Order: sequence, then structure tokens, then C-alpha cells
Amino acid sequence: MEQFVRSLSWELGQRGITVNAVSPGPTETDMMQDRYRDAAAAMSPFNRIGEPGDIADAAVFLASDAGRWVTGQNIGAGGGAF
Repeated sequence: MEQFVRSLSWELGQRGITVNAVSPGPTETDMMQDRYRDAAAAMSPFNRIGEPGDIADAAVFLASDAGRWVTGQNIGAGGGAF
């Protein structure tokens, strides 16, 4: 995925289109099983797992004008866990 994003950013950059990926870490969703929650939280310096809004904020930044100079990147939104 990282190489695809990087390559596609070159293809679309001349049209002013940015291409990035967001890689979330452990996140509080229906997929997060209770038995993994504490261990996943312990991997982060924040000692918690992410909320869906934490991941969405990273995506909103990239989609906004504030992210206009970021392209070809894989943004890790894992709270420092990985």
C-alpha cells in the first residue's frame, strides 16, 4: 500500500491531487475484542487505544487544505503503539 500511494502521488501530483494513506493502530470499534484491549492500550505511550475520532482527525487533516503539501505518505495513527 505504501508503494502504491507513493507511485500514485507522482501520477496525480501534476493535477494538484494529493495521495496518502492512514494506518490506524488499535482502535475502539466492534472489531476490538475485550481480551486484547488492555494489552493494546499498554503498547501506547498514552496508555489507551484510539477512538474512531482520533483516526478521523488524521484523515480530515489530510483531506483539508492544511494537508495540501503532504503527499505520498503513510500516516501512522496508532498513538505511538507501532
